Amino acid sequence: MDAIDTAPDSWDQEDDGEAQVDEQLNKDFSTSLNVDAKPFVPNVHAAEFIPTFRPKGSTETAEPAGPDADANVEVSEAEAPPVENGDAEMAAGDTWEQKGSEPSQAEEGMEEEEEVVPTPKVVPTQPNAPKKEHVNVVFIGHVDAGKSTIGGQIMYLTGMVDKRTLEKYEREAKEKNRETWYLSWALDTNQEERDKGKTVEVGRAYFETEKKHFTILDAPGHKSFVPNMIGGASQADLAVLVISARKGEFETGFEKGGQTREHAMLAKTAGVKHLIVLVNKMDDPTVNWSLERYEECKEKLVPFLKKVGFNPRKDVHFMPCSGLTGANLKEPAEYCPWYIGLPFIPHLDSLPNFNRSSDGPVRLPIVDKYKDMGTVILGKLESGSISKAQQLVMMPNRHTVEVLSLLSDDVETDDASPGENLKLRLKGIEEEEILPGFILCNAENLCHTGRTFDAQIVIIEHKSIICPGYNAVLHIHTCIEEVQITALICLVDKKTGDKSKTRPRFVKQDQVCIARLRTAGTICLETFKDFPQMGRFTLRDEGKTIAIGKVLKLVAEKD
Repeated sequence: MDAIDTAPDSWDQEDDGEAQVDEQLNKDFSTSLNVDAKPFVPNVHAAEFIPTFRPKGSTETAEPAGPDADANVEVSEAEAPPVENGDAEMAAGDTWEQKGSEPSQAEEGMEEEEEVVPTPKVVPTQPNAPKKEHVNVVFIGHVDAGKSTIGGQIMYLTGMVDKRTLEKYEREAKEKNRETWYLSWALDTNQEERDKGKTVEVGRAYFETEKKHFTILDAPGHKSFVPNMIGGASQADLAVLVISARKGEFETGFEKGGQTREHAMLAKTAGVKHLIVLVNKMDDPTVNWSLERYEECKEKLVPFLKKVGFNPRKDVHFMPCSGLTGANLKEPAEYCPWYIGLPFIPHLDSLPNFNRSSDGPVRLPIVDKYKDMGTVILGKLESGSISKAQQLVMMPNRHTVEVLSLLSDDVETDDASPGENLKLRLKGIEEEEILPGFILCNAENLCHTGRTFDAQIVIIEHKSIICPGYNAVLHIHTCIEEVQITALICLVDKKTGDKSKTRPRFVKQDQVCIARLRTAGTICLETFKDFPQMGRFTLRDEGKTIAIGKVLKLVAEKD
């Protein structure tokens, strides 16, 4: 063999080497093989040998494997002396089938284990899942008020994030000299958000109480990301306005350019009926759980919330808390004897149920979409119910799609009722053909689409006058589209509701008018009277919310 292992000096040499090897092999075969040896009889009582793989040629002498090995052994014992090809192949065939069946059982076990291990917290609650009411809670408020930290603390207190993960976050945050940020990392998952300590996209998480299943929507507080916040608020049933009690921080958030005002107004426009105001950072040295500071924040906020349209007695509930220490979120805080109401999580649990009609038409505005073994869309089911394998229509493109699988808060289900946050895997449509703002409907009852509509608008904040021809950005349900005010129809008196006889030439701040609007592209919308969730909108321009309004009438396109 050395002749082949070493490199030859010339090609002739290599040929000689091969010839030598052939001679050696022939010699070995002629002398050392015993042709007259006895036939091989397998030892039946030998220990069972199960190979990890079996070469094709070795089937004749293969030992049977699998649960029915004993039965096979008896057969081979009886047939041992006359070994015929047919029988040997049959026996081998049997063992292959059994061998095939055995790993498949093991694989099934493996698959089951793999499915169960990542979500131990969700599995026990699956049987009761349909009974619990789904409530979507959006956390809104000025940047750095503590929205993500409160969200992370709630997830920890309800057992959705384990202690080890939080300790890991705490270590990582400490390395960056940001140790108070570790709780918010449970919701701010991408690197950019963690580095800057600012939420950019709406974070999602969920937790359960005795009676309800809550989805947390952690909205960004920074004014550059208000469009994302509107998308989050449009899915919410209940808003939590987080304000910081720390000296100076509350004032900044509440002043003209602050997000406390804008977010409260946008939440109301997005259709949030109930507002909980969490006065956060009560443990701060400048506050120290002081009742005076709490009352001061409350006094400033109430008139504003009243102006936006919330009823302070029925729709708004104030409570002090500390997101970082978790005081008054699940258990009452001992530093705060003057607050006699329920802590935050029990208060959420005690809220009355929302009435939702599951027999209405299917309406699911799409918030986001991505590719993952098919096309996956995210959104909140506003009305109707969806089940697996159902045929639906994607508006406004009128694509017929089929629901392949349904995930409600990352738990697979066969059907979903209104109010649930869903992930749907669809068949029959490509991810590129979907845009946020499209709507899934049932074929019998499609939603309205169009470009021109009449709406009642309240001008909230605009320095100069607004005339026909004015362009802005329209946010309606999850859809964002450019829009132009084509005509002003009449002014509406705020107190009496009377409409002016003449057409106004312009409108200015704090006036209410009815105008005709035309969008750049076709969008899905409904009148406010028929379907409030798809009939409310906001107009924004230059990073500010200019007006809020509701759709009164859809105008048919002139061909």
